[in-house]
Amino acid sequence: MAKENKKQQNYDASQIQVLQGLEPVRLRPGMYIGSTGPAGLHHLVYEIVDNSVDEALAGYCKHIKVFINDDNSITVIDDGRGMPVDMHPTEGIPAVEVIHTKLHAGGKFGGGGYKVSGGLHGVGASVVNALSTRMVVEVKRNGKLYRQEYRRGVTATKLEIVGDARGTGSQTTFWPDAEIFDETEYDYGTLKRRLREMAFLNKGLKITIEDKREGKKQKDSFYYEGGIKEFVGYLNKNKDIVNKDIFYFETKKKGEENEHGIRGNDLEVEVAIQYTTEYRELVLSYANNINTTEGGFHLMGFKSALTRAINDYARRNNILKENDDSLTGDDVREGVVGIVSVKITNPQFEGQTKAKLGNSEVRGFVESNMNEQLSFFLDEHPTQAKAIVQKCVNAAKAREAARKAKEIIRKTSVLETTSLPGKLADCSEKDPALSEIFLVEGDSAGGSAKQGRDRKRQAVLPLRGKILNVEKASHAKALSSEEIKNMITAFGCGFGDDFNINKLRYHKIIIMTDADVDGAHIRTLLLTFFYRFMTPLIEGGYVYAAQPPLFQVKQGKNVYYTYSDKEQDRLLASLRKSNQKIDIQRYKGLGEMDFHQLWDTTMDYNKRTLVQIKLEDASAADEIFTTLMGDKVPPRKKFIEENARYVKNLDI
Repeated sequence: MAKENKKQQNYDASQIQVLQGLEPVRLRPGMYIGSTGPAGLHHLVYEIVDNSVDEALAGYCKHIKVFINDDNSITVIDDGRGMPVDMHPTEGIPAVEVIHTKLHAGGKFGGGGYKVSGGLHGVGASVVNALSTRMVVEVKRNGKLYRQEYRRGVTATKLEIVGDARGTGSQTTFWPDAEIFDETEYDYGTLKRRLREMAFLNKGLKITIEDKREGKKQKDSFYYEGGIKEFVGYLNKNKDIVNKDIFYFETKKKGEENEHGIRGNDLEVEVAIQYTTEYRELVLSYANNINTTEGGFHLMGFKSALTRAINDYARRNNILKENDDSLTGDDVREGVVGIVSVKITNPQFEGQTKAKLGNSEVRGFVESNMNEQLSFFLDEHPTQAKAIVQKCVNAAKAREAARKAKEIIRKTSVLETTSLPGKLADCSEKDPALSEIFLVEGDSAGGSAKQGRDRKRQAVLPLRGKILNVEKASHAKALSSEEIKNMITAFGCGFGDDFNINKLRYHKIIIMTDADVDGAHIRTLLLTFFYRFMTPLIEGGYVYAAQPPLFQVKQGKNVYYTYSDKEQDRLLASLRKSNQKIDIQRYKGLGEMDFHQLWDTTMDYNKRTLVQIKLEDASAADEIFTTLMGDKVPPRKKFIEENARYVKNLDI
């Protein structure tokens, strides 16, 4: 005890660590970019691009170019005003150097640089600099070309004039630091999707991306005069639509001064809506180009206006009778694809990741304007308006059918001796954080999993064959599926509107299917179900895919398991240095393994590999599920033709 008190007494000023410059960023990169995985790596690009987009929002930039270079560095070029190169009045160094070496330095803090901005509140460029082994910045301004270089956030060269220049603009090249990131190779498709989204959100801005790497060379340009209206059309390109004319409006409002002389926020809103014959909604919300995945007051205003305008139209035109119940928010949003994008001078974001907009005045602004404009649209397009309302009325009827189906499930669960499905082999652990459930393809593999599992923490639910493709099914039809009912009951957190993540019984839901085409199809069907009907499971990081081995290799008394063709080739190359006989078994299914092998390779906490399923882009996820699992064949055929070259060793 005395020893502990001595430690406490030694807690003095000498133990307080002061981090200099950009050291905090390198010490805790996740605080600034979310993670050091692929998402964080790609976020570096977005931060630099966001600075160029801010120039576009201010009216000075028309074209942004992004290059993935041969050495996997990134170059971003814009034709904006060019970053300031004059000496900073208080820092005593050029402004461009302040931007890249000081946290919370930029033109976004009321100094008149930018009225509307996304970005990381002045930390974007400096954070990217801190997490790069090298960064080179070039600025065209005042007829001159300026250049400065940095190494891991520290200034390496003085700002110097390296030549004359025509026009204005900024160019940034950076090399992500392998000491910080798990991997440093950029994915063209990931960057392409984000840059396309930025072009949609900023009409009239051209964004080009080019991959210069050997063997990967490709280029795309995005330019949309119609902005988010074209975005909705793009999202619906593989869907059957209800109203051919996309509803769209935009409006702006200048901030007014209060009695204290303080001026309120300038506000701007754009909304685009089109109904499809789908059962699910896709509503994306943005604030200053940031995807607010958790919504906020702008999304509240959007939803309220949509419900009110549809109900008012239905009442005025006698589609809903006096005694009929009003349509609910869920009814009017079934099948809708909508985008609400607001721009505000001083956004208040909730949380580190800016997932939710907290400016309360935005709700009334969006709601009143959208209600007025949507009412005009419905009155001016009576045929399409009636088709929309009928879609909503049908949704209400389906909702009632689904409610009755849920009641049957609830009553059945109450009357049965146990509320859990008979096929479920549950675990004894009661803490959800320590519990996991394996969804196993087939009774044979299910039997092995039940025998080999850790009975305290691991539950097993065998699934019979391929579950219902919910992409083509209503809630009522989905609830008629025995396999889906079993999963809902086993998870314990409800379904659809009744979903409650706090009641989830297992914090790891692990899909364990065969490593073949059928197994991949079953996994896709399960992911479609989770994404469309239990989205918070994926958003919360509760869904995983097990990685069973592809091969078993025996040499003498030694047994090896490999999980990919590359790993198998490496193993065989090392084993052939010996003259002993090698026996190889390629697994076609989980059922070929006994319970000892299944535990050792796929279920043992210390040896297994799990892939966590993440949702990083809602519009991209919607597009891929619609393409692969929807009714239309041509888009699926096109997808297969374009991506077949990436598939290796396909078993048919």
